[in-house]
Amino acid sequence: MDYTFLMDIAAQARENAYAKYSGFKVGAALLSKSGKVFTGCNIENAAYGDTVCAERVAIFKAISEGEREFEAIAIAGGKDELNEICSPCGTCRQVMAEFCSENFKILLGRPSNFKVYKLSEILPLTFNKSNLGADL
Repeated sequence: MDYTFLMDIAAQARENAYAKYSGFKVGAALLSKSGKVFTGCNIENAAYGDTVCAERVAIFKAISEGEREFEAIAIAGGKDELNEICSPCGTCRQVMAEFCSENFKILLGRPSNFKVYKLSEILPLTFNKSNLGADL
């Protein structure tokens, strides 16, 4: 599937970022299996621990609106212009592991040049509900 449209949406979402402290703006576009797209941007805070990444904003928006199955997320970010790769942080990877399958696709780059990874590639040896030994 050609996910260029999703990278375009992520790049547009980046424009809404509140990156007052780092200047590093990130946008994300999450595609649900139902075909809906949820966007997010990073939102910084003077108390750095209260900062939220674009990926989590998009995922939490989707979850809060009842979506539970996801196909892909596009991530576009950079300080002045888009980086070739803007990789998700560890916390975002863990959130993806909670809500997405191992085959969930992560698109990194620019709308004109991006790479597609599977969640299992960027987060091997995932800790998830199966590690808890509960039938959840």
